[in-house]
Amino acid sequence: MAIKGVEIGDEYRFAKTVGEVDVTLFAGLTGDFSDTHINEQYMQEKSAIGRRIAHGALLVGYMSTASTISIAHIIHRTDLDEFPVSAGYDKIRFIKPVLLGDTVTVIYRVAEIDEEKRRSTADMEVINQHGEVVAAGRHLMKWAKKLSTKD
Repeated sequence: MAIKGVEIGDEYRFAKTVGEVDVTLFAGLTGDFSDTHINEQYMQEKSAIGRRIAHGALLVGYMSTASTISIAHIIHRTDLDEFPVSAGYDKIRFIKPVLLGDTVTVIYRVAEIDEEKRRSTADMEVINQHGEVVAAGRHLMKWAKKLSTKD
């Protein structure tokens, strides 16, 4: 039985300019106050990068947003007897630093559908405004049976 509303090759995107507020709030929420994220002087003096960089986990958050976009068009359909639940991320890699002010685009592309296990897998790439891949990974989506409701 096919998984309704999901096809191999389906593609979804999320784009965002990474700003000062994003990085500062993320540091506060997670407790990750590494100098690489919050100390401009440190990065100018000690790093070849020369500027602060976004948290890798913030990029994973953007990947999660893209996965949410991928299901937004189907989760309220009345003809579905399953609903999608994130089953996790795999092979996440941070390839290039993301600087404050960079605009990143997450490309979320359904790569595999396992009808027997009721899972879909998507390849994700995060690309900066220069067309460079800055992060990549895979997302696993589990399709679970809805609870039936009786009147």
